[in-house]
Amino acid sequence: MSLPDFFQRIRTISRPFLAERMSKILFIFPVYEKCCRMKYKFSAVIITISWIVVIQACAPNPHSATNKSYKKQVKAYSKLLRAYPVKDSAGLQLAFSWVGTTNFSMRRPNYVIIHHTAQTSCEQTLRTFTLPRTQVSSHYVICKDGTVHHLLNDLLRGHHAGISKWGNTTDLNSSSIGIEIENNGFEEFTEAQINSLLDVLQRLKKAFNIPVANFIGHADIAPGRKIDPNRNFPWQKLSQQGFGFWYDTTGVQLPPDFNAMQALRIIGYDSKIDTNAIQSFKLHFVQKDSSKVITDTDKKILVDLVKKYQ
Repeated sequence: MSLPDFFQRIRTISRPFLAERMSKILFIFPVYEKCCRMKYKFSAVIITISWIVVIQACAPNPHSATNKSYKKQVKAYSKLLRAYPVKDSAGLQLAFSWVGTTNFSMRRPNYVIIHHTAQTSCEQTLRTFTLPRTQVSSHYVICKDGTVHHLLNDLLRGHHAGISKWGNTTDLNSSSIGIEIENNGFEEFTEAQINSLLDVLQRLKKAFNIPVANFIGHADIAPGRKIDPNRNFPWQKLSQQGFGFWYDTTGVQLPPDFNAMQALRIIGYDSKIDTNAIQSFKLHFVQKDSSKVITDTDKKILVDLVKKYQ
């Protein structure tokens, strides 16, 4: 293999500017040429791989500044947690001597909230989540090719749910994991994305013992304000894997006095505005119907779901 061929191969598997840097490392030329002349193909391959690894490791990280900010904030919170006597209870009549309990642990998430990014690319979403002025974040971002970005420690509070309510829980940010899936809001989700999502959900469910019922969407917790993930999201497929409930109306008899709005409240929806609650319910469970009216078919779905969510 000639040197031009060698660097052309590098260009195909590395960034162009890395290839240019590689071409300037003069002292590798004699070694590589000798390996090729002596037909030590294995050695040549090892050298190639080694230098690719070295150069990639030395390449600048476009997120180095925001990564530094992340570490700085975590360090500040760590310092706060280490402080004693405990000073986070303002205005209380505290005992003179401090007694630290030996029995405590980190707060653990109890919900997973799924979003779509509503942006044009994964890069745009990552930028949004790394700009201080946006004040928004998520624990995970899943790109169209299935790449998973883990932006925030699962035990830290992300800013993804906003003003929200599910059942009696009104601060979902404090008790949930946020997962953003790259999607402009109208597209189909890719197979690679869903496969990666299922892997992440499995890990989270096992790590934090999250109940089946607590895998929900942004639209579920913010009726009338949010519609993500969109109507193309495969909630039924997730349910089949143990992430969220689905329904089976086979043999369901509709009670004559059935109250659909009460059923929505039992499931968890904020029913303060009926039409908003109905819209969010249909985005999740009756995705082909964009109306804001409860039909008899919808009522049968609710009858079955109530049994699962109670």
